[in-house]
Amino acid sequence: MKRNSFRYLWIGQALANSGDLFYIVGLMAIIHGITGSAMLMAMIPFVTTMARFISGSFAPVLMDKYSLKSLLASSQIGKTAVLFLLLVTYYVLGEQEVTVYAIFGFVFLISFLDGWAVPASHAMLPRLVDAAELTKANSFVALVDQLIQLGGWAVGGLLVVAMGGSNVIWLTFALALAAAVFMKMVEDRHEAAREQKGKAGGSNWSSIQEGWTLIWRQPSLRAIHILYVLETIAGVIWIAAIIYVYVADVLHREEAWWGYINASFFLGLMLGGLFGMRGAGLIDRNIRKFVICSSFGISLMTFGFGVTSVPWLALVFSAGFGIFEQLKSVSLQTTLQRSVSIHLLPKVYAAQSAMVSLVFGLSTLLFGYITDEFGVRATYIIAAMVLFVSGCYALGIRTRLPELGEGPEQVRIGTE
Repeated sequence: MKRNSFRYLWIGQALANSGDLFYIVGLMAIIHGITGSAMLMAMIPFVTTMARFISGSFAPVLMDKYSLKSLLASSQIGKTAVLFLLLVTYYVLGEQEVTVYAIFGFVFLISFLDGWAVPASHAMLPRLVDAAELTKANSFVALVDQLIQLGGWAVGGLLVVAMGGSNVIWLTFALALAAAVFMKMVEDRHEAAREQKGKAGGSNWSSIQEGWTLIWRQPSLRAIHILYVLETIAGVIWIAAIIYVYVADVLHREEAWWGYINASFFLGLMLGGLFGMRGAGLIDRNIRKFVICSSFGISLMTFGFGVTSVPWLALVFSAGFGIFEQLKSVSLQTTLQRSVSIHLLPKVYAAQSAMVSLVFGLSTLLFGYITDEFGVRATYIIAAMVLFVSGCYALGIRTRLPELGEGPEQVRIGTE
């Protein structure tokens, strides 16, 4: 974990993630100032999800032609250019309704570029650290991301008040540019072999299918991604719209409690990340048990959160959910990275990104309907049931999850 390239990768990711968060806050402030419409503000995450699904579907074609480092750097450079065009457009058109629709177009382009950067970043990490340090490295990167998420929304809000929405976009532009510089500094020890391989043969369609086919045909990968899908379906309960209803209808508290719940959730994620770093060896030796126990733990926390009307208990359950969620995420991430060769891993992550984006988008609509028709308590109880099924499934397929003793050379799919 002390290698410079790993340091450049996580710093670049941290800058990019901070910029993404700030620009969303800035854009929402601009859209609210122009229209005052909550629905149009909510369109930003929807457009983001759909763009990432489309881009993630076609990412394998680019991964066959270019190195992961090139994709990461070009994504950030492209986002920098699009952010500049967004700012120019805003100043030219001014605060009118057509500006909002232009903003949606730029959001789509930025998210489209993220659609290949996210899987490329995940696939790059195992190339930069030793296999024995994967759990620790994944926990560290997750911890940094959660620190940004925990403080970023508050900092972004303060920046909007102090600087204005458009100036926050300028800050995002600078962060994206800095992220691109750090991504260019990463040295991939496997890149030379990748360049020698050249522009891969075969049709674009076969390239797109490769990751999906691998996930479907390999029992261990199929099992891991069924867990990802189930968790993504239930994870929708933490979007702002549903939490907002929960605070008003179940806790009967003011809007500030929406922020308290989110803060406790991210605090739990951070604690889980810290445990992952300090207890990496323990997780490695018992990775199957951690996946199973955290799956049931998430279900229990979700059920408790949904049925309680006591505000402080809701905070406890929210933090507990975050702890178990982080432990499960790190365990699955490490298992996946150990199960697939580094050359096929980008394709698998690209398929995973597209899959999760599509499932999340559809689940948002489904749980929104359930909340409107049956109440927010029903939403959390159903989500807890889905997560319980996930735990039962994890228990049933535990033998498909490799332990540390089964080294990468024994369990990896598509080893070169």
